[in-house]
Amino acid sequence: MNITASAISLNVPDVEASARWAEQHLGFTVAMAAEGFSSLTRPDAGINLIYLRTGLPTFKPQAQAASASGLLVVFTVDDIDDEYLRLQDEGVDIVTPIETEPWGERYFQMSDPNGVIYQLVQWMTTQHDQG
Repeated sequence: MNITASAISLNVPDVEASARWAEQHLGFTVAMAAEGFSSLTRPDAGINLIYLRTGLPTFKPQAQAASASGLLVVFTVDDIDDEYLRLQDEGVDIVTPIETEPWGERYFQMSDPNGVIYQLVQWMTTQHDQG
């Protein structure tokens, strides 16, 4: 098997709201869109974000067509503190303030307009980095 691309597909009630949020706050751009569907890309992300409107009859398996919940969309960044300040200044809904775990994971979590949780993380390598 040769994987040529990766994506995460999220069912949301308002596709346009999540797509705008990802563009504005995460720097993604729309690669393709249609009624009830939007695929966003960012060259350094490693995945496309795909939003599908809940209730689309074409979604399979139909039993799993509910809104995205119980998951985290996680991106590793170079400077977590700068991103935290930037996103706070932009008025993003921060649902878990920035913190550092004992194993070196420094992160925070935010919510988009549909309640999808995104986590930005930076792996700290020294005690100095863990500020």
